[in-house]
Amino acid sequence: MPRPRLTGLGGGLFACVSMTLVAGLVWLLFDGSLFAYGLLFVPVAAATALWVRPADLVTAPIAVPIAFAVGVWPISGDSGGFGAQVMGLVSALSLHAGWLYGGTLVAALIAVVRKAVLIGRRRLPRRASPS
Repeated sequence: MPRPRLTGLGGGLFACVSMTLVAGLVWLLFDGSLFAYGLLFVPVAAATALWVRPADLVTAPIAVPIAFAVGVWPISGDSGGFGAQVMGLVSALSLHAGWLYGGTLVAALIAVVRKAVLIGRRRLPRRASPS
């Protein structure tokens, strides 16, 4: 598995672009199914939390819900104008909040575990070199 190290902004951009691409894929293959979109959101959230660099771990659980909203915009709206698109977005976010919370929880858990491992490595006493 690749181990890129994204900055906080890079992680957010990765998540937003990925979810927009997922929305396009879902629109083409599954006729805009929000269930399929939510199902594909969880691995993107996990990848974002895994690929962000250690100094920016706190940004992963923040960027992931924003990416969900950015990606759901094209597949949730109606063609009745701006107001209808906003209402479609609000409806999609409220009706599929389980996926949103689940992906955010996955990203937060991965970030917490990674941070705990980093803190544990720092606290280990350094071995004295044999001289």
